[in-house]
Amino acid sequence: MARGCFITLEGGEGAGKSTQLRLLADSLASCGIDVMLTREPGGSPGAEEIRRLLVSGETGRWGGMTEALLHTAARRDHLERTVWPALDSGRWVLCDRFFDSTMAYQGYGLGLGREPIEALQRVALGDFRPDLTLILDLPVEVGLDRANARRGDEDRYERMDLSFHARLRDGFLDIAAREPERCAVIDAAHPVEVVQAAILDAVTRRLTLAA
Repeated sequence: MARGCFITLEGGEGAGKSTQLRLLADSLASCGIDVMLTREPGGSPGAEEIRRLLVSGETGRWGGMTEALLHTAARRDHLERTVWPALDSGRWVLCDRFFDSTMAYQGYGLGLGREPIEALQRVALGDFRPDLTLILDLPVEVGLDRANARRGDEDRYERMDLSFHARLRDGFLDIAAREPERCAVIDAAHPVEVVQAAILDAVTRRLTLAA
C-alpha cells in the first residue's frame, strides 16, 4: 500500500485556513482520495488537552520557550497517535497548522529565533516533513479584522499586539523563501473561491495530482 501524502496549511490569524482545508478535503475526496482532517495544536486526545492551555487565557501566561515546548509535546503525541498511522494506512492527511507555526509564532513572533525551534523539531520529528505546505498570506490588519469578526474563546494569540503579528507574517514568508520546494505561498486576500483555485493548482502541480 502506498503511503499517503501529508499537506499542511499555515498562515497568520484570519487567513482562512480552516475553510480552505475543508474545501481542499472535498476536492480530494471527489478524486477518490481517502482524506483525514486534523489540526494543531490538537489532533489527538492528549494534544487537545495541551491545546486548551495554549489558545486561551492571558496573552502573557507563558514564556516563549514554555510555549514552544508545549506545542512540541502536543505535536509528538499528534504524530504518534494520529498522523503517522493514517499516512501508513494510505490516507492523505490535511493539517491545520504544523511545525512552521511554532517557528513563526515562537521563533519569529516571540523572538526565540530559529535555532532553538529547529533543535526541538529535530528531537520531536527527526527528518519527517510535510509533502507540501501551503502558506496563506494576507496583510496583518486584514487578517486581524477577519479574526475579530468571528472571535471565540480561543483568541489568545489574536489578542497579541500588532508588532507580534507583523513579525509572524514576516516569519512565514521567510520560511517559504528558505524552503521553496516544500512551501507554496497563496495570496489569501482574494475571495474564498479564488484562494481555493490557487490551492488546487498548487496541489495538482506539486503533487502531480490528476486534475
